[in-house]
Amino acid sequence: MAERVPEKCRVEDALGILVGKWKPIIILHLLQQGTKRFSELKRAMPGITQKMLTKQLRELEDEDIVERVVYPQVPPKVEYSITAYGKTLEPILEAMHEWGTKHTFHKSEKEEQEQSERASS
Repeated sequence: MAERVPEKCRVEDALGILVGKWKPIIILHLLQQGTKRFSELKRAMPGITQKMLTKQLRELEDEDIVERVVYPQVPPKVEYSITAYGKTLEPILEAMHEWGTKHTFHKSEKEEQEQSERASS
Protein backbone atom coordinates (compact mmCIF):
# COMPACT_ATOMS: atom_id res chain seq x y z
CA MET A 1 0.00 0.00 0.00
CA ALA A 2 1.35 3.43 -0.89
CA GLU A 3 2.45 5.68 1.93
CA ARG A 4 -0.19 8.24 2.83
CA VAL A 5 1.07 11.68 3.67
CA PRO A 6 -1.69 13.77 5.25
CA GLU A 7 -0.55 16.91 3.43
CA LYS A 8 -0.99 15.12 0.09
CA CYS A 9 -4.30 13.46 0.91
CA ARG A 10 -6.73 13.40 -2.03
CA VAL A 11 -9.81 12.42 -0.01
CA GLU A 12 -10.97 16.03 -0.04
CA ASP A 13 -10.85 16.01 -3.85
CA ALA A 14 -12.94 12.84 -4.00
CA LEU A 15 -15.44 14.17 -1.48
CA GLY A 16 -15.72 17.41 -3.44
CA ILE A 17 -17.10 15.37 -6.33
CA LEU A 18 -19.38 13.11 -4.28
CA VAL A 19 -20.59 15.37 -1.50
CA GLY A 20 -24.15 16.50 -1.72
CA LYS A 21 -27.39 14.99 -0.64
CA TRP A 22 -28.30 13.90 -4.17
CA LYS A 23 -25.09 13.05 -6.05
CA PRO A 24 -24.59 9.56 -4.61
CA ILE A 25 -28.28 8.79 -5.17
CA ILE A 26 -28.10 9.98 -8.79
CA ILE A 27 -24.97 7.90 -9.37
CA LEU A 28 -26.53 4.80 -7.80
CA HIS A 29 -29.69 5.13 -9.91
CA LEU A 30 -27.59 5.30 -13.08
CA LEU A 31 -25.27 2.49 -11.96
CA GLN A 32 -28.12 0.14 -11.06
CA GLN A 33 -30.76 1.06 -13.62
CA GLY A 34 -28.76 2.31 -16.58
CA THR A 35 -29.56 5.26 -18.81
CA LYS A 36 -32.39 7.49 -17.64
CA ARG A 37 -34.21 10.50 -18.97
CA PHE A 38 -34.32 13.62 -16.79
CA SER A 39 -37.99 13.04 -15.93
CA GLU A 40 -37.28 9.43 -14.89
CA LEU A 41 -34.53 10.57 -12.53
CA LYS A 42 -36.80 13.27 -11.12
CA ARG A 43 -39.56 10.71 -10.46
CA ALA A 44 -37.09 8.35 -8.80
CA MET A 45 -36.11 11.10 -6.33
CA PRO A 46 -39.34 12.80 -5.29
CA GLY A 47 -37.65 15.14 -2.81
CA ILE A 48 -35.31 16.80 -5.32
CA THR A 49 -36.22 19.99 -7.15
CA GLN A 50 -35.78 20.32 -10.89
CA LYS A 51 -33.21 23.08 -10.34
CA MET A 52 -31.18 20.93 -7.91
CA LEU A 53 -31.29 17.87 -10.17
CA THR A 54 -30.07 19.99 -13.09
CA LYS A 55 -27.26 21.46 -10.96
CA GLN A 56 -26.12 18.09 -9.60
CA LEU A 57 -26.21 16.46 -13.06
CA ARG A 58 -24.16 19.31 -14.55
CA GLU A 59 -21.56 19.00 -11.81
CA LEU A 60 -21.33 15.24 -12.33
CA GLU A 61 -21.09 15.79 -16.08
CA ASP A 62 -18.26 18.31 -15.58
CA GLU A 63 -16.36 15.65 -13.61
CA ASP A 64 -16.91 13.00 -16.35
CA ILE A 65 -19.02 10.86 -14.00
CA VAL A 66 -22.25 11.27 -15.96
CA GLU A 67 -22.77 11.59 -19.71
CA ARG A 68 -25.58 13.68 -21.15
CA VAL A 69 -26.90 12.92 -24.64
CA VAL A 70 -29.35 15.28 -26.36
CA TYR A 71 -31.38 13.86 -29.22
CA PRO A 72 -32.34 16.39 -31.92
CA GLN A 73 -36.09 15.96 -31.92
CA VAL A 74 -39.18 17.84 -30.82
CA PRO A 75 -39.76 17.79 -27.95
CA PRO A 76 -36.06 17.45 -27.03
CA LYS A 77 -35.03 14.14 -25.56
CA VAL A 78 -32.15 14.15 -23.09
CA GLU A 79 -30.69 11.02 -21.52
CA TYR A 80 -28.16 10.60 -18.74
CA SER A 81 -25.92 7.62 -18.17
CA ILE A 82 -22.93 6.74 -16.06
CA THR A 83 -19.61 6.94 -17.87
CA ALA A 84 -17.03 4.16 -17.80
CA TYR A 85 -15.01 6.43 -15.53
CA GLY A 86 -18.07 6.98 -13.31
CA LYS A 87 -18.45 3.23 -12.92
CA THR A 88 -15.16 3.20 -11.01
CA LEU A 89 -17.09 4.83 -8.12
CA GLU A 90 -19.21 1.72 -7.57
CA PRO A 91 -16.87 -0.04 -5.10
CA ILE A 92 -16.31 3.24 -3.25
CA LEU A 93 -20.05 3.86 -2.87
CA GLU A 94 -20.57 0.24 -1.83
CA ALA A 95 -17.85 0.54 0.85
CA MET A 96 -19.37 3.82 2.07
CA HIS A 97 -22.82 2.17 2.23
CA GLU A 98 -21.45 -0.73 4.27
CA TRP A 99 -19.64 1.62 6.62
CA GLY A 100 -22.74 3.80 6.98
CA THR A 101 -24.83 0.75 7.86
CA LYS A 102 -22.28 -0.38 10.47
CA HIS A 103 -22.01 3.15 11.86
CA THR A 104 -25.78 3.45 12.26
CA PHE A 105 -25.81 0.11 14.09
CA HIS A 106 -22.85 1.23 16.25
CA LYS A 107 -24.61 4.46 17.24
CA SER A 108 -27.81 2.58 18.02
CA GLU A 109 -25.95 0.10 20.24
CA LYS A 110 -24.14 2.95 22.02
CA GLU A 111 -27.43 4.79 22.68
CA GLU A 112 -29.00 1.61 24.06
CA GLN A 113 -26.01 1.04 26.33
CA GLU A 114 -26.17 4.64 27.61
CA GLN A 115 -29.92 4.35 28.27
CA SER A 116 -29.35 1.09 30.12
CA GLU A 117 -26.63 2.68 32.26
CA ARG A 118 -28.88 5.64 33.09
CA ALA A 119 -31.77 3.35 34.00
CA SER A 120 -29.62 1.27 36.35
CA SER A 121 -28.18 4.30 38.19
